[in-house]
Amino acid sequence: MRRKPRIPPAPLPQRHGVDPVRIRLPREGSWATARAYLVERLAAGDGVIDTMIGEGLIVRADGRPLTAEAAYAPGMFLWFHRELPHEEPVPFPLDVVYRDEHIVVADKPHFLATTPRGSHVAETALARLRRELDLPELGAAHRLDRLTAGLVLFTVRPGERGAYQSLFRDRLIGKEYEAVAPYDSGLALPRTVSSRILKERGVMAAREVAGEPNAVSGIDLVEHRDGLGRYRLTPRTGQTHQLRVHMSALGVPILGDPLYPVVTGPVPAGDFRRPLQLLARTLEFTDPVTGRAHRFASGRTLEAWASYDAWSARGTGVRQSVPRVPGAGDQ
Repeated sequence: MRRKPRIPPAPLPQRHGVDPVRIRLPREGSWATARAYLVERLAAGDGVIDTMIGEGLIVRADGRPLTAEAAYAPGMFLWFHRELPHEEPVPFPLDVVYRDEHIVVADKPHFLATTPRGSHVAETALARLRRELDLPELGAAHRLDRLTAGLVLFTVRPGERGAYQSLFRDRLIGKEYEAVAPYDSGLALPRTVSSRILKERGVMAAREVAGEPNAVSGIDLVEHRDGLGRYRLTPRTGQTHQLRVHMSALGVPILGDPLYPVVTGPVPAGDFRRPLQLLARTLEFTDPVTGRAHRFASGRTLEAWASYDAWSARGTGVRQSVPRVPGAGDQ
């Protein structure tokens, strides 16, 4: 059994709270030079790679710049900083609910990605917290969808990250969400919804398919008025978009959802007017490092419940009618 290679520490510092890109050259390959591999692997073109090499932007594990003539060495690690995309700043605060020497619990706003991914890199919760708290080794123990607001658990020490991630993997953490969606008097609640959810790479929306369930959600109605319901959602698994898929499948899609039940056009960058009405309300767990019992609650509110008219009007300039489902509005 081949041993997993030891990954040396990054020889480059973070930029804007974002780690440098790390590449490991494959153990098998016919490239004469490391440059030739990078040209093929990164698909950036000869000129881009040559410029980066010429300016000393690609470095080895010891911090020495890679040269254009450097021979291909199987297993070699290389680092560089990618050019950051332009990002519209998310104009909402990222509040720290709790912090000690092991963890940080943050109350994430809507529209802010949890970790760098795709076109969201520096404008993410992780990068922001690294900068604002001066904690360059901060890591995320789990993720929330970019459109979902609420509590996210981060770890301060890299060596302890696995212990906190195991809370989610082993379902040892209590999570409760809140959502605003249409009210259906014919929908019997509380109930447990279980199905098999498939999320394919490159496809925006997940979908339910036949097979053994891999997604289980508890769904309950807290209160209702004027055709809207405020729901308590307790996911027992962690599939992508699980709560959004299950609410849509019940005929009560969460307000502001651009994917379920129908994928709509992409929201323009910088349009923060009508957030998805889904909030990670509480986190509860026993700290695997300190043994301390924790329970945290988000201080955020869902605007469509507090003031549906204000939430709705910000989307189009006029009040939108409440989505109707069979029985909606029956008191």
